[in-house]
Amino acid sequence: MRYRSALVYLSCVCVLVQGAPPTAAIAPDLQAALDEIHASSLRGDLSYIASDELEGRDSPSHGLDLAADYIAAQFRRAGLEPGAGDSYFQNASMLVEEPNFDNFELRLSVGERRFSAAQKDVVLSAPAALDLTDKPLFKLDLGDEALVQHLTASQVDGQVVITEIEPTLRARFRTVSRILRAAKPEVLIVVDKRRAATNDRPRRRLVEADESDTKAASPRVSVTGEAAARFYAALKAGASDATASVHIAAPRRTPAMLRNVIGVLRGSDPALGDTCVLLTAHYDHLGVKVAGSGDLIFNGANDDGSGTVSVMEVARALARLPQHPRRSIVFMTFFGEEEGLIGSEYYVHHPVWPLAKTVAELNLEQVGRTDSTEGPQISNATLTGFDYSDLTSYVQRAGERTGIKVYKNPKNSDDYFGASDNFSFAEAGVPAETLAVAFDFPDYHAVGDEWQKIDYNNMAKVDRAIALATFLMADSEQPVHWNESNPKTAPYVKAWKQLSLE
Repeated sequence: MRYRSALVYLSCVCVLVQGAPPTAAIAPDLQAALDEIHASSLRGDLSYIASDELEGRDSPSHGLDLAADYIAAQFRRAGLEPGAGDSYFQNASMLVEEPNFDNFELRLSVGERRFSAAQKDVVLSAPAALDLTDKPLFKLDLGDEALVQHLTASQVDGQVVITEIEPTLRARFRTVSRILRAAKPEVLIVVDKRRAATNDRPRRRLVEADESDTKAASPRVSVTGEAAARFYAALKAGASDATASVHIAAPRRTPAMLRNVIGVLRGSDPALGDTCVLLTAHYDHLGVKVAGSGDLIFNGANDDGSGTVSVMEVARALARLPQHPRRSIVFMTFFGEEEGLIGSEYYVHHPVWPLAKTVAELNLEQVGRTDSTEGPQISNATLTGFDYSDLTSYVQRAGERTGIKVYKNPKNSDDYFGASDNFSFAEAGVPAETLAVAFDFPDYHAVGDEWQKIDYNNMAKVDRAIALATFLMADSEQPVHWNESNPKTAPYVKAWKQLSLE
């Protein structure tokens, strides 16, 4: 039997109330599949993925490899086809760049005020040696929303740029980082107010092995401490008479192989089956603290073990359907999100499924904790880029059918759009949003983010909505569209239209 819209109407009421769809029930076979999403199964998976044995799943690490093997085994057990030829792994040949502090110097001056950074307060990320003396300094104020929104590469190209990250501006910084990378400032200096100490874990950069000599990423110096914050506060925004002297040695590089994990539920329609919907999450986290006592492992249960196990659980559920949706569904987990969306960016540069035939990506982040810093989030879910595409309408319809309120967070929906792997796909033109239960929660990027703190019953309920939304997108004859009336989508719409020409 063909599901068509996957909904069986309960009544003959055809009059729409305020534009809402008529009351409907889920087709029996699909409901049976959704009912196979269980809190106990999610708990079993996450208690392993976020266990101490996997040592925080740093990219790269032995723990990350164990997680990849486990995810692939679950895809295989569910009956998904391998997503990369005859393998569930998309292998990415990378280089790990370790910072080199030999003869390091960061010295800033403005008028009579001076600041010199101590090595203990600094995190380095530099693809090549750098030697600058008394270069003009440009202050990029992330708190100026208009400045950030209208920032262009030409404004900061070749500049020494200094900015400051506060917790509420971290997502905005990630969006700006893409502009900065395209502009290639001489160096980016980041005053980081989120962490009291920045050297609690190894700081390194991943780069594709065939880009070993590239300068695609500008050198970056992150510095903490009150002295750095006071110096930054004293600067006027934009160009000034402040100067910077920066001396950085060339990094040390080590080859590494990392893996995206991919499984495919093949679509049933002869024409639409070669198009796909992606359901994704990142399976990496922050690894292990390099020093200290007590608990040293960043287990990353909610960020993003919860998204990872949800991808697996939804894959198992939908793979049980006797009739697959029209389009294929590609289930994928990424390495290297915590290092700057590296795994999803690698996939976009080397897609195993043509991006022109990828109609949508629904990415999952932090779907397990309900103790949000904004208040309890029971039977709630939110999306980044809520007004950016009609992907949102599919999730809302699914939420209505499964008891999940899908709402727009008035600030974080837009601010966090560039903060997760959906952004890699959006930049390439694929309609993509990230679903979350809590944007921020206690233990975010801390060692206390452990599997025992997850609300598994709520996560199972949210996952049923995710599964239904994924099915609806995959079974629709019409592909997901960007919202062209929203000016914030302009760069994504441009890339989307370019895809249609390929």
